[in-house]
Amino acid sequence: MSFRTVFILILTGFVLLCAGLIVDSGFLRTTHSSVGSNSTLVDSQAPGRGAILLQQTTDVPPPAGTTPLAEPNRPQPPVPQLQAPALGGLSAEGGPRQEITIGSTDKATGFKYQLVLDSLGAGIRTATFSEYDREGGTHEPLVFLSPVQVDGRTILSMSNGALTLLDQRQRLHLDQFSWRSLGVEKLTDGGEATSFEAMIVDAGDKPVLKLTRTYRIHPDTYLLDCTFNIDNQTNEKQKVQFDLTGPVGLESEGLRTDMRKVVAGFRTPQGQVTSVRLDVKALSRAATPEKRSLNPRSADSAFLWAAAVDRYFAAIVVPVPADPNGHVDWIAGKWGTYCSANGDNRNPSSNTIGLQLSSTVVTLSPAGQPDSSKSFPSDLYLGPKDKSLYDKNTLYRRLGFVQTIDFMACCCPASIISPLAFGILAIMKWMYFILPNYGVVIIILVLLMRLVLHPVTRHSQVAMSKMSKLAPRAEEIKKKYGNNKAELNKKLMELYREQGASPIMGFLPMFLQMPIWIALWSAIYMSIDLRGAAFLPFWITDLSAPDALVSWPPITIPLVGWQVHSLNLLPILMGVAFYLQQKIMPMQQPSAASNPQMAQQQKIMTIMMPLMFPLMLYNGPSGVNLYIMASTFGGVFEQYVIKKHIQEKEEQEAQGLVSVTKKLEKKGAKSKTDRKAEAKRFQWLHDLETKWTRWLERLKQSK
Repeated sequence: MSFRTVFILILTGFVLLCAGLIVDSGFLRTTHSSVGSNSTLVDSQAPGRGAILLQQTTDVPPPAGTTPLAEPNRPQPPVPQLQAPALGGLSAEGGPRQEITIGSTDKATGFKYQLVLDSLGAGIRTATFSEYDREGGTHEPLVFLSPVQVDGRTILSMSNGALTLLDQRQRLHLDQFSWRSLGVEKLTDGGEATSFEAMIVDAGDKPVLKLTRTYRIHPDTYLLDCTFNIDNQTNEKQKVQFDLTGPVGLESEGLRTDMRKVVAGFRTPQGQVTSVRLDVKALSRAATPEKRSLNPRSADSAFLWAAAVDRYFAAIVVPVPADPNGHVDWIAGKWGTYCSANGDNRNPSSNTIGLQLSSTVVTLSPAGQPDSSKSFPSDLYLGPKDKSLYDKNTLYRRLGFVQTIDFMACCCPASIISPLAFGILAIMKWMYFILPNYGVVIIILVLLMRLVLHPVTRHSQVAMSKMSKLAPRAEEIKKKYGNNKAELNKKLMELYREQGASPIMGFLPMFLQMPIWIALWSAIYMSIDLRGAAFLPFWITDLSAPDALVSWPPITIPLVGWQVHSLNLLPILMGVAFYLQQKIMPMQQPSAASNPQMAQQQKIMTIMMPLMFPLMLYNGPSGVNLYIMASTFGGVFEQYVIKKHIQEKEEQEAQGLVSVTKKLEKKGAKSKTDRKAEAKRFQWLHDLETKWTRWLERLKQSK
């Protein structure tokens, strides 16, 4: 097998791997603003349109002679709304429309975020972090959760949806009327609490159910206490079922990659925490509610939590079980939600994702009896996806919050990439304490990785160099014994054995290094610590965004639709590094002078490599580009050192200082079993080369 084919296989595989990582990460997609007020609900049943925002309720038809509950037209604040429309004599009484603020965006207060609560639906209108700013260097606090507008309706996080009274066969939409606010209460630990109340009454204005929703926020924690209480006010049993809106309004974060997902965590009978997830692409393509369900892979797994996450942050709903050691028994369904503005699924800036939960049927005893009132508490985590933070907290660790962190494993198993990536992140944090600059940490870490892997790289390139020298003789053998595979493999084995070369050892070490480089890529790409971290005060001020040396209004490139809004210097330097690398690489390839086709391929690769990657990574995070540039420049220096080592070794062999024959004599003759195994490997490589050559020929003819 010629070195040319091996080199093309390696280079093509590497390019496809990197291209897959880049395309999967979403660098080629452009994102902008949030969903506007003209968002529309898209019916999942309509062909060619987006997916519907799910609201799962018990299908209870109204009694004969009644009409279904119509969605009310919501007045703008501060117009009060006292009652929800009645259905079969039932209605809900609330209070005037109010917005209540608890927590703070001031770091000095100790609060991790500020919540703006709305009496409309008694939900969270916005959640704004105190420790994290919006992108672009504006120093404005980051708004993580936002309202979703659907057909003129406002959907809020953690609001109650439909409440169904099964015995009466009637339903009220509690998210579309204003609850009564009970004001703000100061807690002893410095926290704040607020409650909203609604009363369900019959046609005679007699109380049927009393509903209370309470929020408690505490300083120095990312957890929020949310409790929903139902109190039976009648002398009869009541069977009810309700829907709960989870975190909604997670929007694509500007120039950063759209990595939003919905995730659910489960505990297996063996005690392990597992998870299932759906990304924004899967949510937008889902045609039925079942395809958005977050169900465990094993039916005997116990539900723990559900979350809506993006690249850096997570909103995790943790229903609290009645028994601290038991499982959550009051959640019946879990769905991801997807809402697009004007039916445009292709533009990430026009859509949002969230969660929808539904309860089991709840039986309330008559008023005054022990089970006449039931509470449904849950915790809501609003914070960064940070393994070190998760590991420090016993609850986070026990619930397996680390499952919300999802690395780009690509062609390698996640079971290999995740431990490597977490280990690299731990090393980066340790280095940061010594050198408090993540840009410097990335450069040093990449160079250290190259130093550690240098023996493997050197062995690989030395083997490739030997194969390069043997390529002309291998071509002659192929021409002579091309019609006799057995004799061809035999002669090739003899040639490689005599010269101490191996086609497998030329590229196998390179593939063994791939998981490490992929893990390093993923660690830098996903690290919350790099968000907003600066490398230099005048350039690369955010390692999670493009370096943007000079900015201007967005310019759209025709045909491809890419938007260029700045001069990014790192991709240009990366192209220079790739060019220098290509200038050194030909020393490892067979002589192009006697092979015009190979000479043309070398010329094309010398041009394509320095252009392709800078274009694909032009709007990529500067931390990732800094990593690739440092790695490439380090590789240029490493190849220079290895080239010098190979030249010195060849000069020694030419002078008779090193005898290849003596080396082979020391190794001794191989056994018959070893020769058969080696013959099989050569046969496999020969067949692979034949298939690859035919594929390239067909590709050339098709063009």
